[in-house]
Amino acid sequence: MKYGVIDVGSNSVRLMMSDGVKTLYKSVCTTRLAEGMTDDKKLSLIAINRTADAICRFVDKAKVDGADKVYAFATAAVRQSSNSQTFLDKVKSLCDIDVEVISGEREAYLGLIGALNGANGGIIDVGGASTEVAVVQDKNTVYSKSVPLGAVKLKDACGQDLPKAKDKVLSVISEFTDTIKTEYFTIGGTATSIAAMLQELEPYDPNKTHGYKITFGELKALTDKLYEMTIDERKKLKGLQPERAEVIAGGALILLEVMKKIGLEVITVSESDNLEGYLKQILEK
Repeated sequence: MKYGVIDVGSNSVRLMMSDGVKTLYKSVCTTRLAEGMTDDKKLSLIAINRTADAICRFVDKAKVDGADKVYAFATAAVRQSSNSQTFLDKVKSLCDIDVEVISGEREAYLGLIGALNGANGGIIDVGGASTEVAVVQDKNTVYSKSVPLGAVKLKDACGQDLPKAKDKVLSVISEFTDTIKTEYFTIGGTATSIAAMLQELEPYDPNKTHGYKITFGELKALTDKLYEMTIDERKKLKGLQPERAEVIAGGALILLEVMKKIGLEVITVSESDNLEGYLKQILEK
């Protein structure tokens, strides 16, 4: 059996193909679903349409590549929006797939089981519209918290203004309480992009980002550097997808400040994340 799993994120849509035991490949398309969410938390029709189109392309790709079943789930942008049903109906009408909207706590849990695969540890997941921190010990989740701020929402709220962005981040992540000291992993596009930039990977190589250890000091230096650069300058950085140039500084800042709050000097990047976690949960049922 082959499975296709689609993660409808706030910044990008991702497809994972799996044989149920190992990941065969992952593909990504940046669609910025959360971009420009208004005060009444409405997804824009432009963002809805481009994201729905990307999902349908991935559904077709998964089927062409032999997927017996295709699943899709959505995270912060959809669960926070007031017009989520408009988006879900659009996807259903275009490619006849039901997108499951998952809670922040479940998103954190899926990240845990995807990244840790039964081991003890914690995860930090900086997404486009939310950030999750979770810890598991002896297969029990002992801490799980999601806050409604991610790289896209931070960019929309603060632009490229570092002092303003830092104030915003600190106010939101104050909701994270003291967590159990353990080994932490970081997942998602912000994390893997940082690992790729620090290694100046060209082309991108998941075998080199997976397991890469980011120190607090080098992340602080990179974050400061990103905020000092123009968006066009960022687009030329080795290891960074040009589509992430607008939001990567904010994503790095969020990860930096969460590491500081938890008291981490180093964090390990994992290419395995909530995509693997979602399929694992499906197959266990």
